[in-house]
Amino acid sequence: MRSLLPFALLWSVVPVQAQTVVPISAFVRENLFSNPQISPDGKHLAVTVRIPEGKRRIPKLNFYSLPDLKLENSAGMEPFAVPLDYDWVSNTRLVLQMGLEVGSREQPQATGEVVAMEFDGSRQKYLFGYKMMTSSPLGARYGNDHGYAWPVYSPAERNNHLYLGTQLWDSESSFVYDFDTRSGVRRLVTSVAAPDATFTVQNDGVPRFATSTDAANYSVVWRYDAATEKWSVYQQKPGDKLAPLSFSSDNREFIAYLAEDGGPAKVVRENLATGARTLLAEDPDGDIGGLMYASSRTLPVAARTGTGRPRTIYLQPDHADAVVHRALSAHFPESIIGFSSATDDGSKMIAYARSDRDPGVYYLYDRQTGHAQELFIAMPDIDPEQMAARRPISFAARDGVQLDGYLTMPRQQGAAKPPLILIPHGGPHGVRDEWYFDTDAQFLANRGYAVLQVNYRGSDGKGDAFKRSGFRQWGGKILDDLVDGVRWTVAQGEVDGTRMCAYGASFGAYASLMLAAREPDLFKCAVGYAGVYEPTLTLEEARGNERMEATFKRYLGTDPAELARYSPVKNAANIKAGVLLIHGGKDKRTPEAHAFKMKAALEKAGNRPEWYYVDYEGHGFYDTENQTEVYTRLEAFFGKYLGKPR
Repeated sequence: MRSLLPFALLWSVVPVQAQTVVPISAFVRENLFSNPQISPDGKHLAVTVRIPEGKRRIPKLNFYSLPDLKLENSAGMEPFAVPLDYDWVSNTRLVLQMGLEVGSREQPQATGEVVAMEFDGSRQKYLFGYKMMTSSPLGARYGNDHGYAWPVYSPAERNNHLYLGTQLWDSESSFVYDFDTRSGVRRLVTSVAAPDATFTVQNDGVPRFATSTDAANYSVVWRYDAATEKWSVYQQKPGDKLAPLSFSSDNREFIAYLAEDGGPAKVVRENLATGARTLLAEDPDGDIGGLMYASSRTLPVAARTGTGRPRTIYLQPDHADAVVHRALSAHFPESIIGFSSATDDGSKMIAYARSDRDPGVYYLYDRQTGHAQELFIAMPDIDPEQMAARRPISFAARDGVQLDGYLTMPRQQGAAKPPLILIPHGGPHGVRDEWYFDTDAQFLANRGYAVLQVNYRGSDGKGDAFKRSGFRQWGGKILDDLVDGVRWTVAQGEVDGTRMCAYGASFGAYASLMLAAREPDLFKCAVGYAGVYEPTLTLEEARGNERMEATFKRYLGTDPAELARYSPVKNAANIKAGVLLIHGGKDKRTPEAHAFKMKAALEKAGNRPEWYYVDYEGHGFYDTENQTEVYTRLEAFFGKYLGKPR
């Protein structure tokens, strides 16, 4: 641990050295520390810590005293249980939203349970969840909550109360309750006849907006009328999408994301009474990404762009947090600075610096002294100086649509051009590749491969119209975009266009196998990890869930001929490339039937794939030993078909 002055050079320039082959263990041992949240008075720090235990890294919630960083308590969870998020409701008490971690390639699944506890582990209260009868004395009063809950509002006075939004599994309505986190007693605040609603609450505790979906899974915004005490659908122009976020201190105006005519999202400020809007931030290349509140409990201090290398747009340029952010950004020129939390008076802040080459470092910044004290390194075995730069790229697809992405080139190259590995991202809709540290890209670049990632049409980040342009194009224009990205990259003259493979997870696995079938002369190998390979099976899996069924019908269509044309399983005979399939037997998102059907189809075509199947893993492998084996097999597989780059 060291103390740093923000107005001094925070690290010195290291001379370029010969590339070191970083061990697989450095890439597998990721994100040891995450989500640090400082207490309102700045005396305690809560942080999720992954602690090695056998083959697993068990997430625990650790509490440290500040500024000495002495461990005060370690709250162990049940097997696979993860504190998804936590909120300080007083100087000593937190509310935790619980989940289960089911794989390294997907977000942990929320269980719907919410618990409260003191930082020392005492006075625990089970506030909401399906185990209410056995976990709380209030179970006799409320019964088991057959549903889930999430925080929606914390009073400014930090009085141990918290509003939770709740949804019962068999209900089409959403409710908001005010919970006393010490006693567990709940009070109904409001309800809206819409499922899974997220609420935007005024600073006086009045829920004003609710965002939900209709039966076809389209977004709907509701507005509460205080005069009639009723909720009604907030009328918007066709093609527009408003997402209210927070209110001004006088509750007369609110901040929102606004996407007009299916375009990218920008940030606006709207008068609640008149509807007059003021533009605060926009990016012509894509959506405005996350907002930075820091010590502000009402209006955001800054916004960040999402396309290319992120840049910061200050919404309150003179705010004290903005002044600190500019100073830290100037002295971490290679990194993006963010604030994960702050004390109520803004005197202390948890800042982080991360980049394309650096997974991230967390600091405790003291505004009074001007010192930034290093707290945690996200992936301590990764040396940023040995990682490769992720170069933002932009190119025109064959039909003129402008696309973006990232090219990660090996730091040190020999006389020969490096082979290229295309990594299509998962999703495909609502997901995109970003500039920040990417474990797969850095691992492969460290082994001497160039890595291409393309935000094809259908990806997130450019508005609903761009997202919709990928519907029913899984095996069509999406693949065109990926091929166009490969050909554009080869045309730049930096990579070897005769040695290329495709590798992806989930939908990225689908795209990799479909590319191998559609472009048999372009790729020498393809890897599918936790993949979806049979579209008709996906539609069958969604049957019975009205919203999911409507969504996947939009994504895939129902035309049998088109579904067959876009099926890697049914096109397996066209695949000439070498194939590696990786799958887990407990994968709920892409069940194992997809992998077994793909394997059987390839074998029938005389192209027996390499196969790595673990019956107890989910959508992406979790055990450290299995993750290590995945990277070991990838390295050997690409070396077999592309040759050793160095």
